[in-house]
Amino acid sequence: MSLIAENLTAPVALSCAAMELVCPAGSLPALKAAVDHGADCVYLGFRDATNARNFAGLNFDVAAITTGIRYAHDRGRKVFLALNTYPQAAAPQVWQNAIDRAAHSGVDAVILADPGLMAYACEHHPDLRLHLSVQGSATNFEAINFYHQHFGIARAVLPRVLSMTQVGQVLEKTPVEIEVFGFGSLCVMVEGRCALSSYVTGQAPNTHGVCSPPKAVRWVETPQGRESRLNGVLIDRYAQGENAGYPTLCKGRFDVADDENYYAIEEPTSLNTLELLPQLMKMGVSAIKIEGRQRSPAYVAQVTQVWREAIDSCRDNPHRYSAKPVWMRSLDQVAEGQQHTLGAYHRPWK
Repeated sequence: MSLIAENLTAPVALSCAAMELVCPAGSLPALKAAVDHGADCVYLGFRDATNARNFAGLNFDVAAITTGIRYAHDRGRKVFLALNTYPQAAAPQVWQNAIDRAAHSGVDAVILADPGLMAYACEHHPDLRLHLSVQGSATNFEAINFYHQHFGIARAVLPRVLSMTQVGQVLEKTPVEIEVFGFGSLCVMVEGRCALSSYVTGQAPNTHGVCSPPKAVRWVETPQGRESRLNGVLIDRYAQGENAGYPTLCKGRFDVADDENYYAIEEPTSLNTLELLPQLMKMGVSAIKIEGRQRSPAYVAQVTQVWREAIDSCRDNPHRYSAKPVWMRSLDQVAEGQQHTLGAYHRPWK
């Protein structure tokens, strides 16, 4: 099915007031925390491998999603459903059924990565609003416009690999709303193309919904310190009192040349773009996304409240806006490694 878009190269005319705050909801308490602390939209997933945060104890069954949608809609907020892993040949109906369930549940949009699922949604639920997931790895306007033309994608979530200049170039040449990550854990890979953990666990994140399956994770106390292992492979070793993160291959410490041991691929840190907010608003970014469906309701409440205050402050007085130190301290408290970075957004050589 092809939905022919009008004027694919025209920029979107947006004002600062149009920017939405999109917050994670890994559970019903987290959803309520996001809504109560100022989220415009929440995003969630079903309790299966159709979403990329497929952890035990997270996500929504029928009763919870019904309650959550009612809670959000009663307060004028939106609910997006992340259906952002890739269907498998042996059971594509699992993902197709998830599209049907999402459409019938009354969510405001479905976040998709797979073109086949987009085609299915267009054919069976033509009124269902579709967003292109970060897992779709669309890093240029031609790719985004392709999804818009053929599947009617209304919004695209950009991978966290583009500089501010590149984000601006995308915005100039697409009519599609653009959503960018504002805060949360980073991924060193291009989202949607990482198969790193599959070398150790045999399960890729884009098919099973998690890059380090809980069943493969082990913590072992040893005389040398606490060890984190993934399917038996040593990922990291922590000294007494040292914060221990969830083991993923990209954020482990490794023995490198000359007996050095350090974060050889990526150091644990969180993206924090508060200081870039005026530029993102001026560019016409439609939404700021907060990462963290695997995090607690307390995390969701704290981060949502800070970003609500920041977006409102920037919207009301963009020329005098600055990221308040109290905001930065609050976010660093819940940041991975208790430190932050601008990631790929800031590349001084470009």
